[in-house]
Amino acid sequence: MKALVTGASGFIGSHIVDELLRRGYQVVGLDNMSTGIPRYLDSARENPLYQDVVLDLIDFERLVPIMKGIDVVYHMAANADIRGGTANTYLDLEQNIVVTYNVLESMRLSGTAKRICFASSAAALAEPTVFPTPENISIPHQTSLYGASKMAGEGIISAFCNAFDIEGYCFRFVSLLGPRYPHGHVFDFVKKLKDNSETLEILGDGTAQKSYLHIQDCISALMLVCEDTRPAMGKTGSFDVFHLGMEEFIEVKESAKLIAKELGLAPSYSFGTGKRGWVGDNPFVFLDVAKIKALGWNATHTIEESIRETARWLDDNDWIFTERQ
Repeated sequence: MKALVTGASGFIGSHIVDELLRRGYQVVGLDNMSTGIPRYLDSARENPLYQDVVLDLIDFERLVPIMKGIDVVYHMAANADIRGGTANTYLDLEQNIVVTYNVLESMRLSGTAKRICFASSAAALAEPTVFPTPENISIPHQTSLYGASKMAGEGIISAFCNAFDIEGYCFRFVSLLGPRYPHGHVFDFVKKLKDNSETLEILGDGTAQKSYLHIQDCISALMLVCEDTRPAMGKTGSFDVFHLGMEEFIEVKESAKLIAKELGLAPSYSFGTGKRGWVGDNPFVFLDVAKIKALGWNATHTIEESIRETARWLDDNDWIFTERQ
């Protein structure tokens, strides 16, 4: 079995690469290195089953020959900066929608790649009013360009699955935590505390409620659906969506306290106003995970454990704050 992982040098992609190699797959890891972290793949590069490719997915002509002989695609590459979407409105369109089309079209032309596993996001649900939020909820108006681009990606994938007998799975993640975590509120808080251990600024009033998932629990869910159970449930031309999250949530201000405690600090806290930290920030994220649990999946890390472990990893790997490439 030969897999292509896009965004291979990223947080999720690098963990998928490691797991697929552990399973004995041939793996092509593709990344444009705009935000990728090369050292995440140091171990993979020592494996003869791994091939490293530096390529921007917008370059369709170069992508097509790479797809030849690929069986399954894990499409994790994306612009993941929700806050930056309003500063550069083209970025989400290009890096989240156009490149997803390029991946699908190159799969179609390859004749071999018949399965795609796509990193969508809870942000694609905008701000739902049903909690915990199920997969079949009616989607309200979008509140971020990032979320809109992820929902558009799901739509393009479902259309290709229907038209060209491709098997597709989309995963709407809550925010992920764990080793190699490269951005997000835990990253921001640890960095701020390293710069100033006395005071921690929190965007918003700290009452936003978030659900987080450990990266290893995410990977186990992806493998369960895309590899382990698919012979029984998957077929070409099929499409499905899964929510991945926890059956719990935490306020941002409580998360900040856990991080400070893990670092052995006792700062004062400076708050903004309103639940949102920025335009497009969802003040309450809580997904219904009954569907993935029905397949036998269960999370093995609590949110508190995930936050604490991530803070420790960042503290032990503070190179990440200055050496992103």
